[in-house]
Amino acid sequence: MADAASMASGEGEVTLGCFEVGGRTIAIDVANVREVVRWQPVTPLPRSPVLIEGVIDLRGALVPIVDLGRALNEVKVEPSSNTRIVVVETDGLVIGLMVDSAIEVLQVGAASMEDPPALATHAGYDAARAVVRRPDSDPIVVLSLEYLLESVYRSMPTTREDAA
Repeated sequence: MADAASMASGEGEVTLGCFEVGGRTIAIDVANVREVVRWQPVTPLPRSPVLIEGVIDLRGALVPIVDLGRALNEVKVEPSSNTRIVVVETDGLVIGLMVDSAIEVLQVGAASMEDPPALATHAGYDAARAVVRRPDSDPIVVLSLEYLLESVYRSMPTTREDAA
């Protein structure tokens, strides 16, 4: 998994897309963001992993949708005029992340990016790739898309038929 130092390597700055999810600001490295689109109704997929809400048809491509609120803290995103779908690509997979709203794009320097606290990582917390410290403002968690994918995989329902 990439850490804060590897994210901020190179020219020393990273561009982050910031989104509101359940009253918190979550950032995603824009290197993984394909686009941000308005919310649209999702078609459910029978027997899909629990965290996959369904799919949308985005210009001829089916994109699976994950409610980021539910994936992170079990607070479901309620669709509104501000709701957005952040289409990301990681490990060759394209996923749409449903968020409450898009907030801003931030350019941050290496000095403001830190690894999550050691106690959290030692306890198994790996939802954050980094934490961005900002003067006169709350820190922003940079989401680990690898963690998110692993959460989706782990959310696959198991039944007696699946085990056979």
